Amino acid sequence: MTEFELIRRFFASQPIRRSDVTVGIGDDAAVLRPPAGQELAVTTDILVEGAHFLPGADPAALGHKALAVNLSDLAAMGAEPAWFLLNLTLPEADEAWLKGFCEGLYALARQYDMQLVGGNTARGPRAIAIEAQGFVPAGRALLRSGARPGDGVYVTGRLGDAGLALLHRLGKHGLSESELAAVVARLDRPAPRVREGVALRGVATSAIDVSDGLIADLGHILEASGVGARIELEKIPVSSVYRAQLGEVGWDVALANGEDYELCFTVPEKNRAALEALAPRWDCGISRIGEIVAEPGLRVRDAAGRPYTPRAHGHNHFAE
Repeated sequence: MTEFELIRRFFASQPIRRSDVTVGIGDDAAVLRPPAGQELAVTTDILVEGAHFLPGADPAALGHKALAVNLSDLAAMGAEPAWFLLNLTLPEADEAWLKGFCEGLYALARQYDMQLVGGNTARGPRAIAIEAQGFVPAGRALLRSGARPGDGVYVTGRLGDAGLALLHRLGKHGLSESELAAVVARLDRPAPRVREGVALRGVATSAIDVSDGLIADLGHILEASGVGARIELEKIPVSSVYRAQLGEVGWDVALANGEDYELCFTVPEKNRAALEALAPRWDCGISRIGEIVAEPGLRVRDAAGRPYTPRAHGHNHFAE
């Protein structure tokens, strides 16, 4: 199978067609038509075999996750997804792998009416890079720089389950078959909080997605906003499976392992009622875990009010 046959069979024949795509796959560039009054939010992420996923990983799960991690970034900006590009390097043109990958990719793309509008393929170590684009009303994008003292710090969903599944897969912590089944989808098929991010426009003062770990990602909000925060361990939402492992793994998996793809955001007291009106519509739920303060730095307290110092501070590809 040649490169052009691969593109024609697996990507040009995708099932999603949007009316705002004037020219899609097949020319040197896509021609796209953003709606009036909207700004374009653009993000990109890459998954590399051996760094982001293990050899032999399920291709359908990889297709889902490659798009989901980009959708999570759009969600953190309050953007509605529209288009994406795919750059793919493969050691060989494996038809079975490509079929599974496209099943996972297009299943998630259909949920958000996202059209693949271009990209590139090449032979090389397996890596998947997606650029996703979405719309947000002019001037209403959620940023990291808007947190102010007195704002509550919130997260959607639960933290740490993806980290538990990864530890099990790496042989660093054992889970029972039922425990693994309860958490592994959080690692392999994360659910981007797109609806929640869009709803937070005008309610939240800042937002970020939790991809590298709560400590690291909340730290980006604090740095961009020039503020600090206090958070309480016992208010961090974890699953019953994680709670049962707490004595062995501690809090650091939930605080620093990442891969959760939940939203961390800040809301001022004046908007708290608006947030509480939204929350019942969200299946993932929300938790208030702390407060923004004027003094820079992040302080974590345990149930007894004592300072807690995490041993890990989030994922960093180039850490020593």
